[in-house]
Amino acid sequence: MEAAAIGSQSPLSFPSSLCKAKASSGLPICNVKMKSNRRLEVVCRGMLATRKFMQRKKKEEVFKDAADEAEQKNWRRMMREIEEAGSAVSILKTQRSGKEPLPRDVILGTLVRFKQLKKWNIVSEILEWLRTQHWWDFTEMDFLMLVTAYGKLGDFSRAERVLKYMNKKGYQPSVISQTGLMEAYGRGKQYRKAEAVFRRMQTSGPEPSPVTYQIILKSLVEGDKYKETEAIFEDLLNEKRASFKPDQKMFHMMIYMYKKSGDYAQARKLFAQMSERGIPLSTVTFNSLMSFETDYKEVSSIYDQMQRAGLKPDVVSYSLLIKAYGKARREEEALAVFEEMLDAGIRPTRKSYNILLDAFAISGLVEEANTVFKAMRRHRVEPDLCSYTTMVLAYVNASDMNGAEKFFRRIKDDGLKPNVVVYGTLMKGYSKLNNVEKVMRVYERMRIQGVEPNQTIYTTIMDVHGRNSDFGNAVIWFKEMEARGYPPDQKAKNILLSLAKTPEEQQEANELVGNDAIQLEVKPDNEEVDGADGHEVTQTDSGNHHLLDDTRTRNHVNGRTRAGNYAFDEEEEDDDDDDYEEEDDEDFNFVSFKDKRELNFAS
Repeated sequence: MEAAAIGSQSPLSFPSSLCKAKASSGLPICNVKMKSNRRLEVVCRGMLATRKFMQRKKKEEVFKDAADEAEQKNWRRMMREIEEAGSAVSILKTQRSGKEPLPRDVILGTLVRFKQLKKWNIVSEILEWLRTQHWWDFTEMDFLMLVTAYGKLGDFSRAERVLKYMNKKGYQPSVISQTGLMEAYGRGKQYRKAEAVFRRMQTSGPEPSPVTYQIILKSLVEGDKYKETEAIFEDLLNEKRASFKPDQKMFHMMIYMYKKSGDYAQARKLFAQMSERGIPLSTVTFNSLMSFETDYKEVSSIYDQMQRAGLKPDVVSYSLLIKAYGKARREEEALAVFEEMLDAGIRPTRKSYNILLDAFAISGLVEEANTVFKAMRRHRVEPDLCSYTTMVLAYVNASDMNGAEKFFRRIKDDGLKPNVVVYGTLMKGYSKLNNVEKVMRVYERMRIQGVEPNQTIYTTIMDVHGRNSDFGNAVIWFKEMEARGYPPDQKAKNILLSLAKTPEEQQEANELVGNDAIQLEVKPDNEEVDGADGHEVTQTDSGNHHLLDDTRTRNHVNGRTRAGNYAFDEEEEDDDDDDYEEEDDEDFNFVSFKDKRELNFAS
């Protein structure tokens, strides 16, 4: 009877509309056990089953005739060669027969395709080459695309050079060329120059377009120029003579700015203004709100709001909710959300898999983490170094250092190079076991491999000496940290102060940390928490470390091939490759993997 009761309803209970969904897409959850604290432990080898939409289907292609088929296949082969080489000109030259020029359609199709792919380095390379070719009529449209490409690359020197040449040739400044130059300054971190170009456009023309405003807001936010950003947005908001008002993307960028600056109240206020001003809300709007909430109940509430508004969650929405449940150590709910995403026909990205992986790793659930890791490959998603590091973390949090070492060796076996994050995870595991010798061995292995330690590595070494009440060695490593150019963090200072017992040691510790008196701080929230079995566990903020490659909401590219020419419109400021680019973090923190780039939901 009890088994029937469990099978008749979802075993998961959480404040989201997902509670009505099946936990595992109709598949039975096997080996569900009740813990003493009445929470469920999901041990399911059948979870994350492959859905039909994830299976590879061969598309049937239709060609006009044999000549069209040959032409299409040749062009695709050429595009693959260019992408593999990372350069276009040498391959384009091989396509010419004798002194005959390349067909115009081939050139235009190649430019438009790489523009769609946002491979601006290849776009600029092809255009610079075409400038030198006598058989190509290099028009104003080509110059504008070249300036835009340099703008996206942040190459303001070349953008200036092209604009200078255009002026010499008699081309009038246009909104596209000036916006391209402004973006080049912004991406090149020349924020004052970017703002100067924008102000010049406001006073002397050409008049800024909505895209110009989107780009200047984004540039200033990236440069932490919050007051300047707010002033531009408020001016546009209150300007009665303007031909347009702030659009959805501008509001998204401002919400992102307030999130970045930590002013969540203002972000919520701006969200409310969107409805008041008739600005349509989108999935991205709700994602931006979910991104700065830390309580899983709040994230779940916003998620429900989005669904009540008739909007469909995307991979970012699901991943943010999974992340929130994972950080709250509610791995069952995290799994249920992931399964719901699969049922909705949304293909998970590598980062969304990593977030779910981290949800299990935080709790030291090795078996479940392994299931997720295997599912990645089964679903043709190749694990990255972050995935492997999270698996090592799962073993560390389960106090299984033999398993952690085995998985560490697997990193090398699979052709990846361990970084400071991986070594730091191992060291933290041995530190929790008070094993000074093993911590130092891992440190030596790291240095032999040429991996430079960071601040957290030194803090971990101090921590293990602190656990063994070794004040002398703690002082040595504190000084070493300073000598290497890493300012000791508060944890390192607290360790040193807590180890000082005699008056002489206390005086030395206070001099080193710069205190007049002993001051101990409470550990930051969530730095180390006790697991269900009483062991200490280490958390990684996988949502920041892993959010969402391949989730970009791309606008349709304005370039179009037609009748021997292409129409080039102003390049709209959508998301860019670098906004979601995956990287290995060098600044490792055992509490969280920090993003080198904040997630830009305004894109």
